[in-house]
Amino acid sequence: MDDIDPSFINWFNSNGGFLDVKVVDIKKNSAPEGGRGMVAVADIQEGHTLFTIPRHLILSTGTSQLPSLFGLEEWRRMGLDKGWSGLILCMMWEQAKGPYSKWHDYLAILPGHFHTPMFWNEEDLHELTGTAVVEKLGKDDADKEYMETIVPALQSRTDLFPPDTLALDYSLATYHVMGSLILSRSFHVEHWNGILSENDVIKDSDERMEEEPTSSPESTDSVDESDGEDSTEVAMVPMADMLNAKFRNENSKLFHEQDCLKMIATKPIKAGDQIWNTYGDLPNAELLRRYGHVDLLALPDGEIGNPGDVVEIKADLIVDAVMQHQSASLSELQERIDWWLEEGGDDVLVIDSDGEVPPIFLSLTRLFLLPKSQWETVKNKSKPPKAKLELDNLNVLLTTLSQRLKQYPTSLEEDERSMQEVTTLNKKHAVAVRLGEKRILTKVLQKLENMRNMQGDSSLKRKRADDDGEKGSKKDGRK
Repeated sequence: MDDIDPSFINWFNSNGGFLDVKVVDIKKNSAPEGGRGMVAVADIQEGHTLFTIPRHLILSTGTSQLPSLFGLEEWRRMGLDKGWSGLILCMMWEQAKGPYSKWHDYLAILPGHFHTPMFWNEEDLHELTGTAVVEKLGKDDADKEYMETIVPALQSRTDLFPPDTLALDYSLATYHVMGSLILSRSFHVEHWNGILSENDVIKDSDERMEEEPTSSPESTDSVDESDGEDSTEVAMVPMADMLNAKFRNENSKLFHEQDCLKMIATKPIKAGDQIWNTYGDLPNAELLRRYGHVDLLALPDGEIGNPGDVVEIKADLIVDAVMQHQSASLSELQERIDWWLEEGGDDVLVIDSDGEVPPIFLSLTRLFLLPKSQWETVKNKSKPPKAKLELDNLNVLLTTLSQRLKQYPTSLEEDERSMQEVTTLNKKHAVAVRLGEKRILTKVLQKLENMRNMQGDSSLKRKRADDDGEKGSKKDGRK
């Protein structure tokens, strides 16, 4: 355990935690392997418990004393039960308490610097132009949440947040650091319902956070959602967040019991191998946004990249392409757009690395291209058109994807060269994201071009056959 502060290990063990040091160790790995992580020091069998975390060591709005001291009614009134604001404030408050905080030794080992785009300068952010990363950062929204929710809470309770501590312990910069810690290291932790069934002694967790919550995490005390439906809370889980993740390398999983959480090996692990948790096999765009790294693995086609890469395409691009091909106006299409959204259709479509056009893409393009009578039928049945590829929507798709490719300031060939030449970490990560998305777009475009050519050849052959038939009929008529 030379690569981790012994104070943390002592704190963990003295508070009821268990780490099986006979089979695991915490070590520094190379950057591609996730940096500091947990490694097997002996062969581990499937089902072996690697470590156990008592529930009282979890840091959440339910375990921190701050909500109770603040007043639960006032906590809700000020919106601290929504989103991550409450947990961020709890973490800032616990950190400001220093050694008087129950989680002092845990908070002391957490990173205070990140390689995520949230902390990039404008020059580096420009490298992500064309990707969905910058738009999803939500920095402006986070700044607004800090000013409208956190600052009023701080000002309302100077007894809990002394004014002379605000500039350092409760600054906007500290707020962003805590938010990034939650984004990159928190878990959905299930509440124990107190009922043990014979076949459900252990409950599987949802693993690392995959999405920012739209409402507050439910707390184990009275800070919970009014509808009581959410059975999880977003929480920091000491020791569990030591594990790194890698595409389809998961060999352990966090399980929930009544009084503790257990990290258990889900397959045999050889001595020397890293213990991997899961992030959900995310594309490089999301890995970079949340965790500040990308996966570069050998792909079936001989390239290097992330098999989980995707490219996102806004439905607006499809609308533009339809208007271009049909000379239709936006007002003429607005009814169909509204219907699509009201029926639960997506306004952002995703193409996976397999390069296949998703059925939803075909259905949406056909919806916009339907004659008025067929559109009325679809509307009355509340059922979108079948996902068929025809010449009309094929042309719309080609235009849409071509326009999507033009949103990047560089070409595929330029990025392939840059991948070999770029030396700065941020730019290399940005190129990896762009490259993965462009390869998908290029692959799909090539497939669709080939299909259009084949359809064109077929149409030409049919036309020739029709012409020959007409000539034959005329000859027969002359006879």
